[in-house]
Amino acid sequence: MTEKKYILSIDQGTTSSRAILFNHAGEIVSIGQMEHEQIMPKAGWVEHNPIEIRDNVREVIGIALSKADVNRHEIAAVGVTNQRETTVVWDKTTGEPVYNAIVWQDTRTDKIVRELAGDAGNDKYKEVCGLPLATYFSGPKIKWILENVEGAREKAEAGNLLFGNTDTWVIWNLTGGVDGGVHVTDVTNASRTMLMDVRKLEWDAQICADMGVPMSMLPEIRSSSEIYGYGAKNSLIIDTPIAGDLGDQQAATFGQACFEKGMAKNTYGTGCFMLINTGNEAVTSENGLLTTLCYKIGEQEAVYALEGSIAVTGSLVQWVRDQLGLISSAPEIEDLANTVEDNGGVYVVPAFSGLFAPYWKDDARGAIVGLTRYNTKGHIARAVLEATAFQTAEVLEAMNADSGVALAELRVDGGMTANSALMQFQADILGVPVVKPKVAETTALGAAYAAGIAVGFWSGEQDVIDNWQEDKRWVPSMDTAERDRQLRLWKKAVTRTFDWVDEDVR
Repeated sequence: MTEKKYILSIDQGTTSSRAILFNHAGEIVSIGQMEHEQIMPKAGWVEHNPIEIRDNVREVIGIALSKADVNRHEIAAVGVTNQRETTVVWDKTTGEPVYNAIVWQDTRTDKIVRELAGDAGNDKYKEVCGLPLATYFSGPKIKWILENVEGAREKAEAGNLLFGNTDTWVIWNLTGGVDGGVHVTDVTNASRTMLMDVRKLEWDAQICADMGVPMSMLPEIRSSSEIYGYGAKNSLIIDTPIAGDLGDQQAATFGQACFEKGMAKNTYGTGCFMLINTGNEAVTSENGLLTTLCYKIGEQEAVYALEGSIAVTGSLVQWVRDQLGLISSAPEIEDLANTVEDNGGVYVVPAFSGLFAPYWKDDARGAIVGLTRYNTKGHIARAVLEATAFQTAEVLEAMNADSGVALAELRVDGGMTANSALMQFQADILGVPVVKPKVAETTALGAAYAAGIAVGFWSGEQDVIDNWQEDKRWVPSMDTAERDRQLRLWKKAVTRTFDWVDEDVR
């Protein structure tokens, strides 16, 4: 019998889908990656084509396996991680989506959100689902599809439509689709829909009714680490257990070995997502954070987290590259920022999709403030990088207030950690060390660990802790007075973005 040497992780992200092969030491063996189209039919609307995502996932699996010269017999299990909240609704009899996937950044549901909130306000369901009413989450997106796609409501009421975030869509297709596909999600993804009771780990019938979502559409909620099904007969992973499922930010927290209460990580990607482990207790935030599931291993008790979600960080650099043309590639922004000593009084607040944590203002819009004739594109580049660090600092401030524990260090991962100037400024503005692991692909790694633990490839969390290794550490060097001044000016800049959208420009 062929030895099982690897775990295959599928990372279905906002801009691309990747398949990454990991060995027992948690090291990357090979990667397959394909980008998918960002569809923006109107201002504030962001969509993906679920069929393109499904086909890309199949292709990147082939790329990763062929690069490593590995076949399915050497793979112990498959883990899946995904862009959360991005909503797919499809016909279970044909396997065809009834509409494009509505992406987490999309703000078209702002009117639905306001109607649902009514006089009760945006915290109407927070005690049950841990989340404020916001365009970010899946529930209002499902409601929009059922109300705006011809025939969708009737099909849903007849029990013919299925919903899932992209983890559910990927797993359903990997396990056979219309031919026996498994319709499941895990607790972390379910906790991002607004439809799950975070303490009972069950779909909440009242919230579903309020949003007009038939419960027959919803996937079965499972743990983050168990066998859900097996690779379909016509796939490259036939009979291989699909055994891990975590939303991308929870997967990164798992891959960063943040298993102790009070440990936190920040992932720097399209957006920025900071999670702090709160143990087996679901803490309701008083400071604009989200109560979310961190992970659940098989039959073990669920572990919770508080999360600060920031909509625009890496995508701000893309905007500077693609829309403004100030740089021709993302890494150039560090060189441009280094042409000046400081931001020259310029602050960029990237409220392109409104403001997420800790403000939750969907009527905010982006602003560049503090400009004078003195300023150059170098100052703007520096302010663009610093915006990510400032937004993270505001989230950490809220976390410290909610948890009552001051963070000792921040573990970081994601593409922007390659930018040393940003990481140093992040340490300076937080006043705590920032630590990067040797394997930066912690999202895919976390899903791999969850899958591997489910099938005994790894024995448990201790193996993850043992594999984690520090690569680089940035220590704060800014004095307290300067840090306080910078944060004060940043907060002032943020207030300039409030209440920008009037009824006639929504």
